[in-house]
Amino acid sequence: MTEPILLDFPDQIETERLIIRAPRPGDGPAANAAICESIHELRPWMPWAQEIPTIKETEEVFRRAASQWLTRENLMMALFRKSDGMFVGGSGLHRIDWSVPRFEIGYWVRTQLQGQGYITEAVLGITEFALNTLGAKRIEIRCDAHNTRSAAVAERAGYTLEARFHHDSRGTDGSLRDTLIYVRFPVD
Repeated sequence: MTEPILLDFPDQIETERLIIRAPRPGDGPAANAAICESIHELRPWMPWAQEIPTIKETEEVFRRAASQWLTRENLMMALFRKSDGMFVGGSGLHRIDWSVPRFEIGYWVRTQLQGQGYITEAVLGITEFALNTLGAKRIEIRCDAHNTRSAAVAERAGYTLEARFHHDSRGTDGSLRDTLIYVRFPVD
Protein backbone atom coordinates (compact mmCIF):
# COMPACT_ATOMS: atom_id res chain seq x y z
CA MET A 1 0.00 0.00 0.00
CA THR A 2 1.23 3.49 -0.87
CA GLU A 3 1.78 5.75 2.10
CA PRO A 4 -1.28 8.03 2.29
CA ILE A 5 0.88 11.17 2.38
CA LEU A 6 2.15 10.23 -1.11
CA LEU A 7 -1.33 9.92 -2.62
CA ASP A 8 -2.09 12.61 -5.18
CA PHE A 9 -5.68 13.68 -5.69
CA PRO A 10 -7.48 16.96 -6.29
CA ASP A 11 -8.19 19.26 -3.35
CA GLN A 12 -11.41 20.51 -4.94
CA ILE A 13 -14.45 18.99 -6.61
CA GLU A 14 -17.55 20.62 -8.03
CA THR A 15 -21.19 19.66 -8.18
CA GLU A 16 -24.00 21.49 -9.94
CA ARG A 17 -24.26 24.24 -7.29
CA LEU A 18 -21.24 23.71 -5.03
CA ILE A 19 -17.50 24.03 -4.86
CA ILE A 20 -16.30 21.44 -2.34
CA ARG A 21 -12.69 21.89 -1.33
CA ALA A 22 -9.97 21.37 1.21
CA PRO A 23 -9.82 24.00 3.96
CA ARG A 24 -7.45 26.91 3.41
CA PRO A 25 -5.96 29.60 5.58
CA GLY A 26 -8.39 32.49 5.55
CA ASP A 27 -11.56 30.34 5.59
CA GLY A 28 -12.12 31.04 9.30
CA PRO A 29 -14.21 34.22 9.08
CA ALA A 30 -16.73 32.82 6.56
CA ALA A 31 -17.00 29.51 8.42
CA ASN A 32 -17.34 31.29 11.75
CA ALA A 33 -20.25 33.39 10.47
CA ALA A 34 -22.05 30.20 9.37
CA ILE A 35 -21.35 28.48 12.71
CA CYS A 36 -22.59 31.49 14.70
CA GLU A 37 -25.75 31.64 12.59
CA SER A 38 -26.36 27.92 13.05
CA ILE A 39 -25.16 27.24 16.61
CA HIS A 40 -28.62 26.40 17.98
CA GLU A 41 -29.27 23.81 15.25
CA LEU A 42 -25.75 22.34 15.54
CA ARG A 43 -25.55 22.14 19.33
CA PRO A 44 -27.76 19.02 19.81
CA TRP A 45 -25.66 16.96 17.37
CA MET A 46 -22.14 18.35 17.15
CA PRO A 47 -19.80 18.11 20.15
CA TRP A 48 -17.63 20.88 18.66
CA ALA A 49 -20.60 23.30 18.56
CA GLN A 50 -21.35 23.67 22.25
CA GLU A 51 -19.95 27.19 22.52
CA ILE A 52 -19.81 29.95 19.93
CA PRO A 53 -16.20 30.02 18.70
CA THR A 54 -14.24 33.16 18.02
CA ILE A 55 -13.10 33.89 14.48
CA LYS A 56 -9.54 33.14 15.62
CA GLU A 57 -10.60 29.73 16.99
CA THR A 58 -12.38 28.86 13.75
CA GLU A 59 -9.38 29.97 11.70
CA GLU A 60 -7.16 27.71 13.83
CA VAL A 61 -9.49 24.75 13.14
CA PHE A 62 -9.30 25.40 9.41
CA ARG A 63 -5.52 25.76 9.39
CA ARG A 64 -5.13 22.48 11.33
CA ALA A 65 -7.57 20.82 8.93
CA ALA A 66 -5.54 22.12 5.97
CA SER A 67 -2.43 20.44 7.38
CA GLN A 68 -4.37 17.19 8.02
CA TRP A 69 -5.52 17.26 4.39
CA LEU A 70 -1.87 17.36 3.27
CA THR A 71 -0.93 14.44 5.53
CA ARG A 72 -4.14 12.60 4.47
CA GLU A 73 -5.11 12.03 8.13
CA ASN A 74 -8.49 13.73 7.78
CA LEU A 75 -10.14 15.22 4.71
CA MET A 76 -12.34 18.01 6.06
CA MET A 77 -14.08 19.91 3.26
CA ALA A 78 -15.59 23.36 3.04
CA LEU A 79 -18.73 23.84 0.95
CA PHE A 80 -19.21 27.05 -1.04
CA ARG A 81 -22.13 28.07 -3.23
CA LYS A 82 -20.98 28.61 -6.81
CA SER A 83 -23.41 31.43 -7.53
CA ASP A 84 -22.06 33.84 -4.90
CA GLY A 85 -19.26 32.15 -2.93
CA MET A 86 -21.33 31.87 0.26
CA PHE A 87 -19.98 29.41 2.83
CA VAL A 88 -22.71 26.72 2.84
CA GLY A 89 -21.39 24.35 5.51
CA GLY A 90 -18.90 21.65 6.24
CA SER A 91 -18.39 18.05 5.28
CA GLY A 92 -15.53 15.73 4.53
CA LEU A 93 -14.11 12.26 4.86
CA HIS A 94 -13.18 11.29 8.40
CA ARG A 95 -12.16 8.22 10.45
CA ILE A 96 -10.08 7.15 7.49
CA ASP A 97 -8.60 3.68 7.21
CA TRP A 98 -6.44 3.80 4.08
CA SER A 99 -5.71 0.05 4.28
CA VAL A 100 -9.32 -0.72 3.24
CA PRO A 101 -9.88 2.20 2.16
CA ARG A 102 -12.79 3.21 4.42
CA PHE A 103 -14.19 6.67 5.13
CA GLU A 104 -16.95 8.31 7.12
CA ILE A 105 -18.79 11.32 5.73
CA GLY A 106 -19.91 13.99 8.17
CA TYR A 107 -21.84 17.14 7.29
CA TRP A 108 -23.62 20.26 8.47
CA VAL A 109 -25.34 23.15 6.70
CA ARG A 110 -25.81 26.76 7.74
CA THR A 111 -29.32 27.46 9.02
CA GLN A 112 -30.51 29.78 6.25
CA LEU A 113 -29.76 27.11 3.62
CA GLN A 114 -31.45 24.15 5.32
CA GLY A 115 -33.94 22.21 3.24
CA GLN A 116 -32.53 23.31 -0.11
CA GLY A 117 -30.69 20.08 -0.96
CA TYR A 118 -27.15 21.41 -0.60
CA ILE A 119 -26.03 18.71 1.82
CA THR A 120 -27.50 15.85 -0.20
CA GLU A 121 -25.75 17.30 -3.25
CA ALA A 122 -22.47 17.54 -1.32
CA VAL A 123 -22.77 13.99 0.03
CA LEU A 124 -23.41 12.65 -3.47
CA GLY A 125 -20.38 14.53 -4.83
CA ILE A 126 -18.10 13.46 -1.98
CA THR A 127 -19.32 9.87 -2.27
CA GLU A 128 -18.46 9.83 -5.97
CA PHE A 129 -15.04 11.34 -5.18
CA ALA A 130 -14.38 8.72 -2.49
CA LEU A 131 -15.47 5.81 -4.68
CA ASN A 132 -14.01 6.87 -8.04
CA THR A 133 -10.92 8.88 -7.07
CA LEU A 134 -9.91 7.44 -3.69
CA GLY A 135 -10.98 3.85 -4.37
CA ALA A 136 -13.22 3.59 -1.32
CA LYS A 137 -14.47 0.12 -0.50
CA ARG A 138 -16.73 1.34 2.32
CA ILE A 139 -18.23 4.74 3.13
CA GLU A 140 -20.23 5.31 6.29
CA ILE A 141 -22.57 7.98 7.54
CA ARG A 142 -23.16 7.83 11.29
CA CYS A 143 -25.80 9.86 13.05
CA ASP A 144 -27.77 10.04 16.26
CA ALA A 145 -30.99 8.05 15.85
CA HIS A 146 -32.95 11.18 16.83
CA ASN A 147 -31.31 13.25 14.08
CA THR A 148 -33.95 12.53 11.45
CA ARG A 149 -32.70 15.24 9.07
CA SER A 150 -29.23 13.71 8.95
CA ALA A 151 -30.66 10.22 8.42
CA ALA A 152 -32.83 11.55 5.60
CA VAL A 153 -29.74 12.92 3.83
CA ALA A 154 -28.08 9.48 4.02
CA GLU A 155 -31.17 7.83 2.58
CA ARG A 156 -31.60 10.40 -0.22
CA ALA A 157 -27.93 9.86 -1.13
CA GLY A 158 -28.53 6.13 -1.60
CA TYR A 159 -26.96 4.88 1.63
CA THR A 160 -28.39 1.77 3.26
CA LEU A 161 -29.04 1.46 6.99
CA GLU A 162 -26.65 -1.27 8.11
CA ALA A 163 -26.94 -1.10 11.87
CA ARG A 164 -28.31 0.66 14.91
CA PHE A 165 -25.91 0.68 17.84
CA HIS A 166 -28.01 0.97 20.99
CA HIS A 167 -26.66 3.12 23.82
CA ASP A 168 -23.22 3.24 22.23
CA SER A 169 -22.30 6.82 23.17
CA ARG A 170 -23.39 9.96 24.95
CA GLY A 171 -25.18 12.78 23.21
CA THR A 172 -24.14 16.38 23.61
CA ASP A 173 -26.58 16.65 26.53
CA GLY A 174 -24.97 13.67 28.30
CA SER A 175 -27.82 11.23 27.64
CA LEU A 176 -27.24 7.79 26.14
CA ARG A 177 -27.83 7.71 22.43
CA ASP A 178 -28.30 5.21 19.66
CA THR A 179 -26.20 5.61 16.53
CA LEU A 180 -27.44 4.76 13.05
CA ILE A 181 -24.81 3.45 10.62
CA TYR A 182 -25.56 3.99 6.93
CA VAL A 183 -23.21 2.56 4.28
CA ARG A 184 -22.35 2.70 0.59
CA PHE A 185 -20.09 0.33 -1.28
CA PRO A 186 -18.69 0.43 -4.81
CA VAL A 187 -20.94 -1.11 -7.42
CA ASP A 188 -19.46 -4.45 -8.43
